[in-house]
Amino acid sequence: MIKILIVGLPGNMATIFAKHAIKDDGIDILNYSITGNETEENVYEIDGHTFNLIKANDKAGIKQLFENNKDIIAVDYTEPHVVENNIDLYCRKKIDFIVGTTGVAVAKVSEKIRDAKVNAVIAPNMGKQIVAIQAMVQYAAENFPNCFKGYNLTVTESHQKGKMDTSGTARAMVEYFNKLGMSFNGDKIIKYRDPKKQLELGVPKEHLSGHGWHTYAFTSDDESVHIEITHNVNGRDIYADGTIDSIYYLYKKIESGVQGTIFSMIDVLKNE
Repeated sequence: MIKILIVGLPGNMATIFAKHAIKDDGIDILNYSITGNETEENVYEIDGHTFNLIKANDKAGIKQLFENNKDIIAVDYTEPHVVENNIDLYCRKKIDFIVGTTGVAVAKVSEKIRDAKVNAVIAPNMGKQIVAIQAMVQYAAENFPNCFKGYNLTVTESHQKGKMDTSGTARAMVEYFNKLGMSFNGDKIIKYRDPKKQLELGVPKEHLSGHGWHTYAFTSDDESVHIEITHNVNGRDIYADGTIDSIYYLYKKIESGVQGTIFSMIDVLKNE
């Protein structure tokens, strides 16, 4: 079985992922989770599985956790402002890891991962189907550059109120659209976080607390052509499923002797 440590409980995405991982017979989950210093709980229970929560500033507790548990994969669903510190921790402790948190500058952390000889899957979006759409647009950008020159781009994204940063998926897509000839600054992405406005957009009320709706619209200068790419995700199950796949993929790479390598969800999709 693959032994994993879930980092980020009792956060929403970490909890959803834990529910999926608990049901997977090939995964063995540690009864511990590293959590934020502001978390009031010391114990968190999910579907009969009890997690002892270790605060991020509890250096002794974290040291003991890693000393007592070798050959594990950390699955990190924390916040953008702490994830780079967590990556430093995994590198120091020689722990392979998966990060599904947005905001990681891969170029910034690649050298330390390589030097630590650990492996990682880092992806701002763990949803395989969404990543497949990204790959299609990336292919078009690389093979048909400037084919949309003269078109104007509008990008909107809606996520739950608690997500403060702009979608990493949307920013990545903008880079591809720019290669296709549309000049667009990522700061112009329209970001919806107001539940009232989200209801007006059509987001189901039951998914206001967890959704990802994206629309990329491009219109010709004379407005005779209008094209849209839309992907609307309600809930978080799609990301948990993709994370499970990334665990098996990373484990296979570790077993094959790979060291110091960063993989993306594109790699997971290819399953090479």
